Amino acid sequence: QVQLVESGGRLVQAGGSLRLSCAASGRFFSSYAMGWFRQVPGKEREFVAGITRDGRTTYYSSPVKGRFTIARDDAKKTLSLQMNSLKSEDTAVYYCAASGLTPAQVLTSPRHYDYWGQGTQVTVSS
Repeated sequence: QVQLVESGGRLVQAGGSLRLSCAASGRFFSSYAMGWFRQVPGKEREFVAGITRDGRTTYYSSPVKGRFTIARDDAKKTLSLQMNSLKSEDTAVYYCAASGLTPAQVLTSPRHYDYWGQGTQVTVSS
């Protein structure tokens, strides 16, 4: 089992940058595929970025590709999301998630993830 705690969300101006972190506790962090999702009120949780267990493969949703970068540090048990060139439409609560499934490709569906953090609010002002 793994517990996840996100941090780093705040109010930022459009065009700015932000780095989110997700700290994991528990054993075997390196055994999990990891992902970032986001959600706005009234909408379903949306895949943002994911990384495979071995860290070799990453995948991004179209709206963030080229602007966001996901990374994992298994020694520190952390997952990060570097967000650049932020837009007002990036405003959402951001969640990190862990999956015990370990396929070669990145998992993009929330139903494939077993553990979730409590979320961190990112607000981008235009």
